[in-house]
Amino acid sequence: MAKAIGIGGIFFRAADTEALSRWYERHLGVQGFWNQEAGPTVFAPFPGGTSYFPAARQWMINFRVDDLDALIANLRGAGIPVETRPEEWDTPETGRFARIVDPEGNHIELWQPPA
Repeated sequence: MAKAIGIGGIFFRAADTEALSRWYERHLGVQGFWNQEAGPTVFAPFPGGTSYFPAARQWMINFRVDDLDALIANLRGAGIPVETRPEEWDTPETGRFARIVDPEGNHIELWQPPA
């Protein structure tokens, strides 16, 4: 059976596309054409009433990261608020998580999978 083999792109609207692109590149290393490292990608629709991300948003992007602690330090050093809830979000089976919000209000989850 023919099937999808990976994420080919993530497209969303932005009020200032150039500024937002620069923000993602500067703080997360994500560029327009981005060769990501091999690893798991979770594809999971959530129920309409989920509280996992804000009700006013249809989606939340999750980025796999290689060093969550260092990235959190970099983001906080740049004045970007970072939310962590280790007691709720982190488990040995799923890994560690943090959340940030981009300049246009899009919620981003950062995920360091377990070793």
